[in-house]
Amino acid sequence: MSKHTKGPNLLHDNVGVLKSRMGTFYPGSHVIFRGHDLHTDLKDMDWVELYVFGITGRRFTKEQLRLMHSIWTYTSYPDVRLWNNRVAALAGSSRSTGNLGVAAALAVSEASIYGRGIDMRAISFLNRTRQHMNVGGNLAECIRLELELHRSIAGYGRPLINGDERNQHILELAKNLGLDQGSYLRLAFSIEETLFAGRWRMKMNYAGLVAALVADIGFSPREYYLFLFPAFLAGMQPCFIEASDRPEGTLYAIPCADILYEGESTRTWLNRNNS
Repeated sequence: MSKHTKGPNLLHDNVGVLKSRMGTFYPGSHVIFRGHDLHTDLKDMDWVELYVFGITGRRFTKEQLRLMHSIWTYTSYPDVRLWNNRVAALAGSSRSTGNLGVAAALAVSEASIYGRGIDMRAISFLNRTRQHMNVGGNLAECIRLELELHRSIAGYGRPLINGDERNQHILELAKNLGLDQGSYLRLAFSIEETLFAGRWRMKMNYAGLVAALVADIGFSPREYYLFLFPAFLAGMQPCFIEASDRPEGTLYAIPCADILYEGESTRTWLNRNNS
């Protein structure tokens, strides 16, 4: 590592052949993926297994991989009303390409309230709280401080309904796989009990539950963030296809009469050509 941290010297130190510890493509010969030959050593991996190996550099048990598959499956909703699916559908309605539409839909999945933003807050809160509890801290105090900072607890409560239809299914699967006894999951339920018993009356949602399950598997917040990138993906293509099959431009058509306008009243526009 160079002693130069910025400026032209840093750029000079990085001139030349780019060396990577992650992988290298040798045209006509082979491909190295995190130190392994992709087409021989890793040829039997399924896509999710390869994906998380690429993120973490670690191998996982078949039970852990099964849970990871379902974390994605259980949250792929083909509902065009959802904020990110709407982007994919509008791309189809405007006759853009599928790749552009879905890429844009995944980009807006970074949303701070419904998407990756809340996921990152959820796992970070669990990490901080467990560290605090490990040194004798008080759970109620952790919750109070988090509420003072954000006015909410990431992973608890839901704008539409106080509950989550996905939780029972992923919990049942985790139990069947023997992955429901982790320390983060126990902490997540303790937080729920505290919140629901207090004046907040908030239940754990899918973001809180999945953050706990994945933290127990050993994911860091960054690994968790990257793992969740395709979580909504399977629900997006159906929205794009259906909108593409409709007449062009008809998705979410809004008549002018339906728009509530409170700005300037009717104005007279001057014709500059006659002035």
